[in-house]
Amino acid sequence: MPLPSEAAAATAAPRVRRFGRSQRLVHRATGVLMGLCVASAACLYLSPLAELVGRRHLVVTVHEWSGLLLPAPFLLGLASRTFRGDLRRLNRFGPHDGAWLRAALRRDRWSPRPAGKFNAGQKVYASWLAGAVLVMLGTGLLMWVTGFAPLRWRTAATFVHDWLALALGVVLAAHVGKALADPESRRGMRTGSVDRDWARREHPLWRIPDDRED
Repeated sequence: MPLPSEAAAATAAPRVRRFGRSQRLVHRATGVLMGLCVASAACLYLSPLAELVGRRHLVVTVHEWSGLLLPAPFLLGLASRTFRGDLRRLNRFGPHDGAWLRAALRRDRWSPRPAGKFNAGQKVYASWLAGAVLVMLGTGLLMWVTGFAPLRWRTAATFVHDWLALALGVVLAAHVGKALADPESRRGMRTGSVDRDWARREHPLWRIPDDRED
């Protein structure tokens, strides 16, 4: 006769809920708007793309409005309790996050990398991205509303906007690369659930929720 712990393990669902609908919708909407921003910026600043696409006025309009709307998914997501809960987790750093970062910076595959629902790399990325979006929005507004600020402010805003856009493109490319290298993490954002063994291996400090799906 199996022990209770063995029976529980046998009946445990292989997948566990990681993200609800609100988190996934915010992520998708933000990704679409960010993609429009980056693609339109590339068409504005890279001559081969500018010549290929043409219609500069339309590209400028798409870039401006996709940038202005970029905070909208986040603000709408604040209405969701589960989304706010994930924000609190992303904004909370503990001693285990330092251990994760040290192992990652050393590229040490053997040292443990303790992580809760979000690892330290995801927390740093989310914080940096939030700050970058705010700076891009502020500098973009200074460039857009020409009569709002003196010329030297607009010149400085253009410099910061352009170089931060380049850094943002590099960071987003790295983010996409990490996602492509981890199909289970990608599946979690697409479907909302992940493999239970993956969750225990990659996020051992995460208190896996009780709601399970077959």
